[in-house]
Amino acid sequence: MLNKHKLHAVAAAIAVVACTFGAAAQAQEAQRVEITGSSIKRIASEGALPVQVITAEQINRSGATSVAELVQKLPAMQGFTIADIAIGTNSGGIVTASLHDIGESYTLVLLNGRRVAPTGSGTRINLNAIPMAAIDRIEVLTDGASALYGSDAIAGVVNFILKSSMQGGTVTARTDVPLEGGGKSANASITYGFGDLDKDRFSLVASYRRDEQKQLKSVDRDFAKSAYLPFEFNGTKYIYDRTSTSAIPANATVTFKRLTGETSTLPSYAFNPYQKKNGQCAADNFYSLNNATSATSVTEMCAFDFVSTIDVVPESTRDSLFLSGKFKVNDKFNLFSDLAYSRLDLTARIAPNPVPVSISTSSSYYQTYVLPYLTAAQAAHVNTVTANYRASDFGTRDSQTITDSKHFVFGVDGEVGGWSINSAVTWSQNKIDERYVGGYFKDTEFRSMVSKLQFDPFLEAGKQSAAASQLIANSIFNGTVRDESTTLKGIDFRASGEVAKLPAGPLQLGFGADYRTMNFKRDPSAAALNGEIYNYAPVAHYDMDRSLGGAFAELLVPVIKNLDLTASLRYDRVSAIKSDGVTVGESSNATTYKLAGRYQVMPSLLLRASYGTGFKVADMLDIANPLTPNGVTAASYDCPFPGTDYCKPGKQQYSSMLGGNAAIKPEKSKQATIGVRFEPSGDFNIGADYWEVKIRDAVSGVSANQAFADPQKYKDLFILYKTPAEPQQYWTFINASTNIGQAINKGIDWDMTGRVKTGIGRLTLGLSGTYLIESKYTRAGTKDDFTDSMNHYGENANVSFRNIWRGTASLDTGPFTNTLSVKWRNGYTDQNQLVRNVATNKNERVSLEIGDYMTIDWQGVYSFNKALEFRLGVKNLMNKKPPLTLRDSSGHQVGYDPRYADPFLRTVYVTASYNF
Repeated sequence: MLNKHKLHAVAAAIAVVACTFGAAAQAQEAQRVEITGSSIKRIASEGALPVQVITAEQINRSGATSVAELVQKLPAMQGFTIADIAIGTNSGGIVTASLHDIGESYTLVLLNGRRVAPTGSGTRINLNAIPMAAIDRIEVLTDGASALYGSDAIAGVVNFILKSSMQGGTVTARTDVPLEGGGKSANASITYGFGDLDKDRFSLVASYRRDEQKQLKSVDRDFAKSAYLPFEFNGTKYIYDRTSTSAIPANATVTFKRLTGETSTLPSYAFNPYQKKNGQCAADNFYSLNNATSATSVTEMCAFDFVSTIDVVPESTRDSLFLSGKFKVNDKFNLFSDLAYSRLDLTARIAPNPVPVSISTSSSYYQTYVLPYLTAAQAAHVNTVTANYRASDFGTRDSQTITDSKHFVFGVDGEVGGWSINSAVTWSQNKIDERYVGGYFKDTEFRSMVSKLQFDPFLEAGKQSAAASQLIANSIFNGTVRDESTTLKGIDFRASGEVAKLPAGPLQLGFGADYRTMNFKRDPSAAALNGEIYNYAPVAHYDMDRSLGGAFAELLVPVIKNLDLTASLRYDRVSAIKSDGVTVGESSNATTYKLAGRYQVMPSLLLRASYGTGFKVADMLDIANPLTPNGVTAASYDCPFPGTDYCKPGKQQYSSMLGGNAAIKPEKSKQATIGVRFEPSGDFNIGADYWEVKIRDAVSGVSANQAFADPQKYKDLFILYKTPAEPQQYWTFINASTNIGQAINKGIDWDMTGRVKTGIGRLTLGLSGTYLIESKYTRAGTKDDFTDSMNHYGENANVSFRNIWRGTASLDTGPFTNTLSVKWRNGYTDQNQLVRNVATNKNERVSLEIGDYMTIDWQGVYSFNKALEFRLGVKNLMNKKPPLTLRDSSGHQVGYDPRYADPFLRTVYVTASYNF
């Protein structure tokens, strides 16, 4: 997988480093630690695998307020989900990790080396479930590890190691205040440990933390407050209009009918009565740039600036509790247990409901708001009148999602005949309760108000009568709409030890096995099923189970002095899915392997490399989602299987179904790394790792166009189905996923650290980054039609950044420590959008060029004594604003991309901690 040119480039880099720093080489023994990615103890700085270790002090100096913020700051992280997109995406505030832009479903997240329950039916882990106050360190393996951990470790592993022993306690409190207003946050935690395993035969650590995040409203930030965006690009003035024609006061849409003997129909007419009367649109509305005149319609509407009503950062509270205990049975064995619990309560607010309201020609509303603006000819031909209304008087649509994450582990570790053993049982659950708490209507009450015209859709916001306001208050639905849970139950065993003495050192073996079951359950609420919520389609019921088991072996072979090779082999078996007791799909199995090596060329120079395979099973919903009607195909097609009895005459639209695909196979991958570490002294080290991952049989969707163009190839996506109105069964297209896609990702992770003593203290400089060489994927439903998102907004609605780096500088002067952190990413080409040229008053397509984005953070630490410490910090010190973007995905925010920029702007935080 590594071609000659890449090998030469790496060799040249090694030679340059060796020549530059070889004279200063001084051997220094590295600290031994247990590392992620191996079942055999290794030395982190000399390991065969690229592992990044983030210590507790580095976590404190990062200024991060949450696990997600901390992890997502790493240069190797791209393609993750952030909590902000809960504004409009029903994500519930899930935050994830994604290594090397490969995807969050391919990055395995562990807690103390063991799996936690995911969110949904697949493998996405919500980082909100990790108790930040209890973290001792984080180990990030940036290489595939399926041969040890099994499915979903294709991109790598993020392992959160929590505190396991502690004497005394720590109390910490922190507040963050954005200086531009809005979005304040605060947290407080207490951690306490007691007991000595050797003296008392037990130890216990307990930690609790409370986080509160206030909402940040769109109107709190100039760059986020509007969906109507004037801007200048290449010297030309444009307007980007994302406003909505469901407005307040409402627009009126009038259609016309033919009278007896007439052969033509008047074009429909849509206008805003308020604008007609007052000569301008009401507050929070703009005269729509989509207004036009054609042979079939005339539009003169106002459009509502929905963005002015939303939050850009949701309000949330989080409570997290962690308990860790150990009990010494005897000199050989210890019992241990971990208990983690977190509750995230998040409220996402989006724009008020857009509602069509039918207006009778006999009503006073028609006489007052519509008829005066119709011509005599139009008035004589009126067919229907509809008010396109934005229900601002009913409030914003507020969705409260409560996520409970529970994780329990009980196990034993010890020594038997020179072998280290460890075994545990795990029970873990992620549960979601989604509730509507504002802006959604009770179906019966709202329909009654509409039919009786008990509120006036053509009035400005806030001007309804007292009686109407009371009816509005009574019509708001409050209650649960769905419950969802994913439960993991597992047992594992692993052991390691020496099996032989070789001339170059001991031959070591690690082996183990694990078995787990997964249950995904979703239930719509009774209110949703009974139709109590206006215009709400309840989610489908699911109750799915699958089991996964595997066994592995890892052999560490010292070939010659300073040259070690490691070989790993794993066998996995995944059961078919039980969906409400019915078996769906087939069981599958896979054997994966990994070869890795490290060569200590000299005490200061290490070379390492690895090659392996991986696999990933599809999400349960991808396989077993029950078929549900999904309307008809957008286009008309010829019969997919001519000559059968299930064809429609000529070209017609065929029914479409939404569902899983029981024929989906596991995705397969190949991974390789080659790296170098150079440490001429304890005060300087530098390293780089080239990596590449190739995925085949990636799960990808097939469009109706593709399926009907080659029905034999996609015959599994056609079934027979009869709608209630049809006389017989016809061929029907299944909109489901299949194994077609490919993905290829390549890049280099690099880092360097230097330390120097100055006249005022010790200065530590660090610089790390990730350079993407290639990050491409096949278009949905295609086998080899590749595209990418490298430095541009791609078809997957993401940007793959070629260059991301982070630098830190810390000056330790005794009780005072000052740290500067710089985070940088390169610019990119924005999404191609249709905008209005102000000079020509015509629409054009543009793609903005978005420049580099860099933020600088500062933190000062003062240790008053061994017990009391204060930290004062400023995030986004230079108050860097998010760049303008015209993207239209990933949340309802407009004008900037919350995934790639900081909406809080300059934020001051203060932290105080006391040890006792």
